Amino acid sequence: MYNLFAFLLLAVSSGATAAPALALGYVPKYPPGFLHFDYVNPDAPKRGSLALPVMGNFDSLNPFLLKGIPATGVTELVFETLMEQSQDEPFSQYGLLAQDVELAGDRLAVTYRLNPLARFSDGSPVLAEDVKFSFDTLKSQLAHPQFRFYWADIKRVVVVDARTVRFEFARINPELHLLTGQMPIFSRKWGGGKPFDKVVMDTPLGSGPYLVDEVHLGKKITFRRNPAYWARDLNVRRGMFNFDRVSFLYYKDETVQLEAFKAGEFDFSPVYNSKQWARDYRGPKFNRGLIKKAELKHSNNAGMQGFVFNTRRAIFRDKRVRKAITLALDFEWSNRNLFFNQYQRCNSYFSNSELASSGIPEGDELTLLEPFRTQLPAELFTRAWQPPSTTPPGSLRANLRQAKALLAEAGWTYRNGALRNAQGQPFEFELLLAQKGFERISGPFDRNLAKLGIRMHYRTVDVALWQRRADTFDFDMVVHVFGQSQSPGNEQMNMWHSSSAGKEGSNNMIGIRDPVVDALVEKVVYAPDRKALVTATHALDRVLLNGEYLVPNWFVPTHRIAYWDKFGFPAKLPLYYPANEWMLRYSWSRQ
Repeated sequence: MYNLFAFLLLAVSSGATAAPALALGYVPKYPPGFLHFDYVNPDAPKRGSLALPVMGNFDSLNPFLLKGIPATGVTELVFETLMEQSQDEPFSQYGLLAQDVELAGDRLAVTYRLNPLARFSDGSPVLAEDVKFSFDTLKSQLAHPQFRFYWADIKRVVVVDARTVRFEFARINPELHLLTGQMPIFSRKWGGGKPFDKVVMDTPLGSGPYLVDEVHLGKKITFRRNPAYWARDLNVRRGMFNFDRVSFLYYKDETVQLEAFKAGEFDFSPVYNSKQWARDYRGPKFNRGLIKKAELKHSNNAGMQGFVFNTRRAIFRDKRVRKAITLALDFEWSNRNLFFNQYQRCNSYFSNSELASSGIPEGDELTLLEPFRTQLPAELFTRAWQPPSTTPPGSLRANLRQAKALLAEAGWTYRNGALRNAQGQPFEFELLLAQKGFERISGPFDRNLAKLGIRMHYRTVDVALWQRRADTFDFDMVVHVFGQSQSPGNEQMNMWHSSSAGKEGSNNMIGIRDPVVDALVEKVVYAPDRKALVTATHALDRVLLNGEYLVPNWFVPTHRIAYWDKFGFPAKLPLYYPANEWMLRYSWSRQ
């Protein structure tokens, strides 16, 4: 078994220390020589099959390209990273492909020594050349641009010897050595030497526990366990990936998917539709106990979901206009009448976490914001931002009156049957949806906007078309989730920084170009410790909220799941985890 013999803290001394565990500013939870993670069953049987649903379709087996929609499961089951992240710590990593890691005393390089047991699925060893090839390929123009943002501060990768590789950094970045541990590694042989953007349906060549078995383009993909999986006895893999076969079945309609689940076409369903959870996940098979329902606790950072304004559009460049539209959404009515009171309102870009701002800025946060005072709205310093509410004494009527005043200030007045600007152009825009379930939410929102003279055209399109238009910023408004981790860092550049606003495929869906946001993003990325990170994140959150860049949606602080009663589960849940990943990684078949 792989033996852990040391750990490495972020706050290293001037001397370098080799270690097989990393943590961001604290001692890793698991000690040298640990046997398995606490949230697994190390004795889980290896057998059976698991089928999971996916909405939409796919046309690629390469998850690292901008073009196309990759098949679900390839990243999780076929490719592995240098380190494995623990799911019951904010940001800790333990050796997977890497046997140990050494952060340079000046923090401008990190060196990995690869596990000599590591093998790709064709039996060839995982070598330093493969790590360098993976990095160089992913950071090239042929791969998805998100990798260039995420690893912007990695200058180059150097092969030291056959199983030793060094990442060299352009500048000190407190979390960068941990980000290198997240890099997916694939064989140099994958694609047979073709340009990487042409490697689309070639069978992926990774080191993970599964192999691609059957592919029915756009409909189904099945993986089978690799009988020669090199890491089956590794402590960071013990009790995990317990099924002989894993399939992902694709559906284009939520109702069809639900009926397929009840008919036994697939085994497990995370439920995101509140109406379905309250009314539709019931029937004889539920009554007889053949299908179970549960709500799983988690401590995930809920991030922010919202109706996102594309500020590249002239109609949404004025903050007053964006705020006016936000005032027209009656969340409380929707929660009562559509959501069965299941949701909480997103009130932060880091909802449900200590990273969410609150109150008015004080102490270190105020000190951080003070140099930008003249560039920020005065109310940011005097009141806590909150989403509009219709809870008494508030009301939709009062909110719409405020919205009307804001629109008038921005030059929009009602005449000739519509809200119009000085040029007489009507105020209308399109809300582009990828799920029909959002239509019942969009309808009441549209009716409220109509009272202001605004026409919102909402329509649902195929997932592939939605993704293509989102990647190229060809939309007025979309529903989007800005997911967040417990330790935000370099990915924030790809969400909010000016440098990503014009890059197709970036997560800067809003199109933010703000020097204050840029400065605060960099404070987050280069925060020297956890305290500074939390302070910078509070400040960034506050500035984003006051920018009125989206209409905040909602979140639920549990995972709602339904499953056929033929599985076993570990006794302990992780703290930070997606529902699908929990089922895929840690459960097992009882049959």
